Amino acid sequence: MASRHYVCDAGELAPGGRVVRDFGGRSIGVFNVGGRFYALHNRCPHRGGALCLGPVTGTALHDAGFRFVYGREGEVLRCAWHGWEFEIATGQALVDPAIRAKTFPVEVEDGGVYVLV
Repeated sequence: MASRHYVCDAGELAPGGRVVRDFGGRSIGVFNVGGRFYALHNRCPHRGGALCLGPVTGTALHDAGFRFVYGREGEVLRCAWHGWEFEIATGQALVDPAIRAKTFPVEVEDGGVYVLV
């Protein structure tokens, strides 16, 4: 059964912001992406780096032609150790959909943000 842990007041975590906390012996990053909250294990599945301390960015996307454009600003977390990129909302690695960072459910209730571990 999952334990519910208070993270912060929703107003304290502005869009684009993050907090990293320890819950139940796990380091977890909680992110606000466009007003929605997501939680990821602070451990990169590649080599165990502190994933949630890496930069929040966008990534290169291809357009209908033969160009690449920058997009998805604020939706991608890049591991500081080796640059692996993960979608914050799902934990899915951009390079290989079979690789995922562990995610945790997040609830917002009465103005508080809670993570279920």
